[in-house]
Amino acid sequence: MTAGRWMQRVLILGLFSLLAACSTLGGGRGSGGVPVVKDPAPIVSGTMRPYQVRGRWYTPKDQPNYEEVGMASWYGDAFNGRPTSSGERFDMHALTAAHKTLPLPGLVEVTNLENGRRVVVRINDRGPFVDSRIIDLSREAAQELGMLSQGVGRVRVRYLGPAPRQGGGTVLQAAAPTAAPTRAPTRAPTRALPPVAPPIAAPAPVQVAAAEVSAFWVQAGSFSDQAEAGRIADSLSGWVRADRNAGRYNVVVGPWDNVNAAEAARQSVVARGYAGALLISGS
Repeated sequence: MTAGRWMQRVLILGLFSLLAACSTLGGGRGSGGVPVVKDPAPIVSGTMRPYQVRGRWYTPKDQPNYEEVGMASWYGDAFNGRPTSSGERFDMHALTAAHKTLPLPGLVEVTNLENGRRVVVRINDRGPFVDSRIIDLSREAAQELGMLSQGVGRVRVRYLGPAPRQGGGTVLQAAAPTAAPTRAPTRAPTRALPPVAPPIAAPAPVQVAAAEVSAFWVQAGSFSDQAEAGRIADSLSGWVRADRNAGRYNVVVGPWDNVNAAEAARQSVVARGYAGALLISGS
């Protein structure tokens, strides 16, 4: 065998080895590949016990073939930095979510059925406790799915398995780039156009005097049972305000010094199952 033929065979074998190695790689933003978990985090055993919320029992369990279509909501500022059911801190800028019965922590693939966007999120919390909703997304996950402004959206949720010890969130399919509109050719006008009328000024927005209101709270609910109020306050990282005259115990979250932030927090509390949550203010 000549030296040239020997060198040719070595190059061919090297090429096949390179192709085989490349075939094992995948994932990444928008590539359509789900993350491969080689060192899964242990399931938090305390989160697998049956529990009760607002008179209804939930039984967490391993569901390897879980796939469901329903409504998703999202939560953000009101709970950012607070502990989740798994013990992890909630980070609204991470790709995470809450589910009522899947193992914690776990990974699920969420597809927005309105626009086709897909993400993998880390399930590390319990909720949402609203019958019509199947998953509660972090603000970042909602933004990647294109449902931040509307608050809720119709999604498909598919369980992928245990989560890694850290992270695991991945964007599988982002929004398709929008092509610039094509302008049709125009002709010069044959006659002068009438002058354009000046725009009508919009009415000035109504403002709340800052001196009158300096703090805002969210009241999740009012309860006659002090122990029940305490449990709900703990789940929302809030506190109990006793109304001795009425014999009621009000669960309150806050305060915030900005009405818009407080309203966003109220919507987050509603998304977690407390439809009667109220915005209250004080000086």
